[in-house]
Order: sequence, then C-alpha cells, then structure tokens
Amino acid sequence: MHIRWWIATLLFLSVIINYIDRQCLSVLAPVITKELNLSPTGYANILNAFQAAYTVMYLGSGLLVDRWGAKFSLTFFMGWWSVANALHAFATNAWGLGAFRFLLGLGEPGNFMAGFRSISECYVKQERALVNGLLNAGSSVGAMIAPFLVTWLYSQLSWRGAFVICGALGLVWIVPWWLVYRPLQPQQDQPLPLPAAILWRDYLKLPQSFGLMGSRFLSDPVWWFYLFWLPKYLVDARGFTLQEMATVAWMPYLSADLGAMFGGWMSGRLIAKGWKTLSARTAVMLPAALVMPVSLIVATTPSSAIAIAMICIVTFAHMAWKTNLATVTNDLYPTHVVGSVSGVFAFGNGLGGLLFTALTGWLVQYSGYFWVFAFMGVLHPLAFLVFRGLVRSELRLARADGLD
Repeated sequence: MHIRWWIATLLFLSVIINYIDRQCLSVLAPVITKELNLSPTGYANILNAFQAAYTVMYLGSGLLVDRWGAKFSLTFFMGWWSVANALHAFATNAWGLGAFRFLLGLGEPGNFMAGFRSISECYVKQERALVNGLLNAGSSVGAMIAPFLVTWLYSQLSWRGAFVICGALGLVWIVPWWLVYRPLQPQQDQPLPLPAAILWRDYLKLPQSFGLMGSRFLSDPVWWFYLFWLPKYLVDARGFTLQEMATVAWMPYLSADLGAMFGGWMSGRLIAKGWKTLSARTAVMLPAALVMPVSLIVATTPSSAIAIAMICIVTFAHMAWKTNLATVTNDLYPTHVVGSVSGVFAFGNGLGGLLFTALTGWLVQYSGYFWVFAFMGVLHPLAFLVFRGLVRSELRLARADGLD
C-alpha cells in the first residue's frame, strides 16, 4: 500500500479518536447530569464551554498548522486534547467539568486543520474529496464506536475511568504518525485568480470566502446536535435506557459514515468523467440539502423506529454535503494558506454550533424537541442558497483554471 494511504488511515484514526473523546460526555450525560445535578440549560452551558474554545481555536489552530506543518501540529494537538479528556475524570462539579471541557475544545479543532493541510500536501484533486470523506467518516465511526466503548468502560470502571482510558488512545496514536507522515506531492493547487504572493487574510475578502463560511455556519449545527444531544434525546424523549440507547445510537453515525464516503466518491467519480470540479461538488451537495427537511418527521412520529430511520437519512445527507463543502477549500486555495483559511471557515461552523447549542438547551427545557427538529430541517437548503449565490456565481472568474 502506498504511503499516502497509510497517511490517510492515520488521519482517519485521528478523527475517530477525536470524536470518541468528545462523545464521552454525551454518552455519559444521563449519568453525569444526575450525579452533578445539572439542568438541560446547565448541561448546554458545559457543552458551550467546549464549543466556545473550539470555535476560537479554529482560527488559532489554522495559523499554527500553516506555521508548524501538518506533522508537528497534529502531534501537538493530539497530545493536548488527549490529556484534557483524561482530566474530566477529576471533575467534581459543573465548574470543573466545564473547565476541562474548555481545555478539550482548545485542542480538538487542530485535528481538522492539520487534516486539510495534509490533503493539500499529499493528494491530487481526484482523490481529495475521497480522503475528506474518509476524515468525515472518521467522525461518524468515532461517534458510532463511542456509545459501545464508553458504556462498556463505564460498566467496568465508572464514568471517571472511561475518560482516562479514552484519553490514553491519542497518546498511543502519536507514535505511528510521527514515524510515517511526510508531504508527498508537489503543489497542485487550482487557486483563486489572485497573485500567489498575497497573504492568507487577503483571500478572506473574496465573496467565495464569505460563501464558504456562511454555508458552514448554517449547516454544521445539525451535526453538533446529533453529536451532543442524540443520546440524551433517545433517553429523555424516547424513553430508552442507557443500555438500549447504546444499541441504536450507532445507527445514525454509521449512515453518516456511508454518506461521507459516498459523497466523496461520487464527486471524485464525476471529476474523473470530465465534470468541472465545482460542478461535481455541487451536484452532490444539492440533493443532500433537499433531503434535510425530513427532520420534521422525527419530531412528529410516535414510532421510535421511524424516528431513528429518518435520523439516519439526515446524517447520511449531511455528511455527503459536508464532505464536498469542506473539499471546496482544498480546490480553491493554495496549500500554503489552506490551514489558515480553513480555520476561518470552520469558525463559522463553531459559531453556528455555539449559538444553536444554546438555543437547543433553551428549547428543550421550555418547549421540548419539536422546534429543534423543525429548525434543523431548513438549515441546509438555506446554506445551499448562500453557497450558490456567493461561491458558484463568483467562480465564473476562475473558469480559466478549470474550476467551473
């Protein structure tokens, strides 16, 4: 197997570990919120401690990745968040839990910024969406594994022991990453039509940049909900026990995994058949966005089986969308700035997640889950309109580069 696929495998594993670590709290929320006497809004505030740090560090981690390179930066970030996750075991109240959650949020976004940089350094355009799909699939696999792994560790050790063991996984991963990774490809960018010497912040003035950030701001909160609230929703609203929740909570994450891989494969296939790069990405994103209003069925059906099936459809479509939206950054921006601009665009992701998590806590406490699912049903169609208006229309300027 070529070394670039060993690198892709390690990137995939890094995201799995990333999501297992952040999902520890979500899986154990029914136990921890009871032990620490946390209300839904109090739980939302702890989630937002993570989300606030995560959002701000999208900006900082992107700059650090471009300065340090993918190899060292991902080593540093993996070590940081692994230790931070283990420290959750020492929380004795809401403030302590929130503080450790904040530290976790400082480290975790660097995983994706380094991943984007690695994709630009190691893969050609026909492979980039597939590798991005692999990264997004890693998030789904991690979220899928977490309910089983964390519930089992809880039953064997306690919730505190579960945090320690999950935190140790990343420290083990660092060894093969340090031994294997190196940039493999000469720069093969299709950059936006600007002089190569301009600074990364000059790219942010372009309409495309506003379109990419706005699209992420609107669409990514849907994933944050299913990541942080799905176990609690199944227990609180659908009446599942913690063990019953673990037997079904993996299903939406498996469908998200399939959506990420399908979305990346499909746009890469279209490019191989001669489609223009951005046309291929958009051809996958549009139907994915149009599927998302089925979220309303989740809010209204009395059947838990139907609700889970609809959630699976939503997570499949979301990851097909997200894989292609993220890959547009690799398509448009040169390698030496891709970490920095990705950090700014991901800031839109974090900001949307921060606001929506706070809104979710309020809605759940005072009106239940109906309006949460209703709101999520319209976010992707709105995000597609932003993408189409600001990214696609302006890319007529880049036709000479074969992008549109």
